Amino acid sequence: MDGSEKNLDAQSPDFITPLDSVDLSPFAIQSAELPSFTSPEQKPTSKSISHLRESLGHFWRDWRTKFSLVVLGLFVLLALAGPPIYQRIGGSYRSSSDGLVYGPAAYHSYSHEELVRQDELPSSQYWLGTDQVGRDILARLMQGMLISLGLTIAVAIVDFGLGLLIGLLAAYYGGWIDQLLARFTDLIFAFPTFLFLVMAAGILGPIADNDFDHIPLIGSGGGRAVIIFLSLALFVWPSTARLVRGQALQLKEQQFVEAAHTSGTSNWGIMWRHITPNLLSIVVFSVVLDMAGTIEGEAGISLLGIGIQPPGSSIGLMISSAAPSIASHPWEIMVPTIALTVIVLAFAFLGDAFQDAFDPAGRVKL
Repeated sequence: MDGSEKNLDAQSPDFITPLDSVDLSPFAIQSAELPSFTSPEQKPTSKSISHLRESLGHFWRDWRTKFSLVVLGLFVLLALAGPPIYQRIGGSYRSSSDGLVYGPAAYHSYSHEELVRQDELPSSQYWLGTDQVGRDILARLMQGMLISLGLTIAVAIVDFGLGLLIGLLAAYYGGWIDQLLARFTDLIFAFPTFLFLVMAAGILGPIADNDFDHIPLIGSGGGRAVIIFLSLALFVWPSTARLVRGQALQLKEQQFVEAAHTSGTSNWGIMWRHITPNLLSIVVFSVVLDMAGTIEGEAGISLLGIGIQPPGSSIGLMISSAAPSIASHPWEIMVPTIALTVIVLAFAFLGDAFQDAFDPAGRVKL
């Protein structure tokens, strides 16, 4: 061995290590630190976030979501808690029409009439004034919002449940079940919804006024809300069912569904535990958009005079009653019109925000 080879061995002792100098005991092998071959660039920098969690985060950060939830929450709170509070504010006074003494529980009621106090502007006693027959506009607005929003929420529950169930059954089982449900859905789509609503309210309305007039929260004159609810609930779900069917047809071909089949999971278990959670976003989006149409439908049928009847109250009925005096007393029609516009916009904004959050392709960075 020449001098250069000796110098190489001396400078690099790690390349040649005698075997008898290596500790091969089990404890030494287990405690030895293995080298890491992961470069700094390959190390995970953040915890992965699921698509659902990311979409929900984007949904809650959207200004439209915050605006819509605040507005709708205030309207619901006003409709539920407003009347009992409002009817305890103010003192008693003697009516000049009949000479009786009325307290705030009476003159702040949506059905109380004071013919000698018609078309008053807002005051300390009547915060939003009175209408053409001397009824408190604020009290009637709160009762109208209770009817309109309650009707909308009830129809939305039917839309969610029936649309999800029928769409899922049609897509998962296919065959004659799909054909039967598809033809039934087409039949519902083909029938004009508003025409059926007018017919049902006109024919069954007087019966509803007698039989459903004393249901809690509906109040006097609100019995036709039951007929409107049943009519709207019958026609609102087909659009949701079609969306669910189209999405479920794609989901049932995915590998996680095949794996569930292989593991012996029942058909109902696959539908409700594996497919349904992946459909919730599209169902909620469809239902929220349908809610805006529902409240418009209730207002429209009341505008025609065959919806909620006096002394009951709804937003559409308030607009219809104030329409003849729009030139002389525009305030009376502005209040319910503004309330209806804000509610419809809140539902529309909520639906758009939900669609953007769960549609990455069309998402706009906030």
